[in-house]
Amino acid sequence: MEKSIKDIDKKYIVNTYNRYDLEIVEGMGVNAYDVDGREYIDLSSGIGVNSLGYCEMGWVASVTQQLCKLNHVSNLYYSRPDALLAKSLCERTGYDKVFFANSGAEANECAIKIARKYSFDKYGKGRDKIITLINSFHGRTMATLTATGQEVYHDFFFPFVDGFEYAPAGDLQSVETYVGKGDVCAVMIELVQGEGGVIALDKHYVKKLSEICKQNDVLLIIDEVQTGAGRTGKFLAAEHYGVKADITTLAKGLGGGLPIGAALVAKNCSDTLGFGMHGTTFGGNPIVCAGANYVMARMDEDFLYEAEQKGEYLQEKLSQLDGIEEVSGLGLMIGFKVKDMSSSDFVKEGIKRGLIMLTAKSKVRLLPPLTITYDEIDKALAIISSMLAK
Repeated sequence: MEKSIKDIDKKYIVNTYNRYDLEIVEGMGVNAYDVDGREYIDLSSGIGVNSLGYCEMGWVASVTQQLCKLNHVSNLYYSRPDALLAKSLCERTGYDKVFFANSGAEANECAIKIARKYSFDKYGKGRDKIITLINSFHGRTMATLTATGQEVYHDFFFPFVDGFEYAPAGDLQSVETYVGKGDVCAVMIELVQGEGGVIALDKHYVKKLSEICKQNDVLLIIDEVQTGAGRTGKFLAAEHYGVKADITTLAKGLGGGLPIGAALVAKNCSDTLGFGMHGTTFGGNPIVCAGANYVMARMDEDFLYEAEQKGEYLQEKLSQLDGIEEVSGLGLMIGFKVKDMSSSDFVKEGIKRGLIMLTAKSKVRLLPPLTITYDEIDKALAIISSMLAK
């Protein structure tokens, strides 16, 4: 007798995920369906990946057409989808060039290498430290894990990569002290600390931080893996802050459901890496880029404005519910704390009631598809309200 998928999973897949008791087999829009056909409203969108929801038909058509034409080609040759995506990204954001990878961690690895090479070229050895913020999250490779400013991730995998220092978010003096030592090449930040509790950085702090970087020829890297590609109601969250980083990293929602990473590089450092200095086999894959090109085409100003308005509506409604406190975030990247229940227990209860959410430390985290409707938001809010009333 064949075992269940859950049993097979537990037997054959490395146990690095504390999975919920849910097997999703199908999805359309904001709705997911389990193996028994039960419907769920999914406010997680694959941790922000399904930016247009499940199986949006235009996206499916774009991916399928490319799949039938060219599934993969080496980066030793030219291909149309990644060139057009690079053009679209640069024209949309004002960056000079793009490096394509497969994930946010890979995009951040690229940013780290550019920053260190840029500094080495201009100042020689010994100016290689990168400052990140306490409570940040930048990935799970050895370098990006070290860059992550959370002690909970800094166990077991010693020795870690050298060259990272951590500053408290909002503390400009700490950053100035590090930079003043003369050995810093970059500062890397998230504008909204997602895994750290959906905490948006102060705008004044970010502007001053940008000025410190410019004055000292220290590259500013903004990790927009979770906030980018329209999540906050702007294509880049940096638009809310009035700053432009030297390097911005994207992933998650850019692909619409397929794995992608991108490092957007400004003119001052876009030629830092030369032939053979960096690469990845699947970066710029034609199928993935076809999906991303469709996502880019969808995200016009009207689309982004509507996403921003939906985020404000959802945050306002959540803040009015008894039993909820500390609503935070930006656009459709939202966190909230439940007064009398842990975030993990609240998410588990939500699944029982047909609502999929995420956690971010002590907060419940919501990353719904940007295409969610107001009716769907109200249905989700009704479920949350019923959970609070128990």
